[in-house]
Amino acid sequence: MASMDPDPTRTPDLEAGGGVPPGSTPPESGQISGLSAPEPRTRHRFPPTGVAAVAVTVLIVALFVAGAVAILFSL
Repeated sequence: MASMDPDPTRTPDLEAGGGVPPGSTPPESGQISGLSAPEPRTRHRFPPTGVAAVAVTVLIVALFVAGAVAILFSL
């Protein structure tokens, strides 16, 4: 049965050590720049859940500040 590996001494353009000289390999494939399809438009508005989260956060911070002020003035 014959070996499936090619004989390095009979391989064209193969240098000693297994390298190939410049120009004997095909050029790199061309690059495609840009997108194949347009990107969907992004929304430029804040979602209602974000507005609600900010409102709840501001309310909680205000309650903590009011509690801190009440404690300071009760001393």
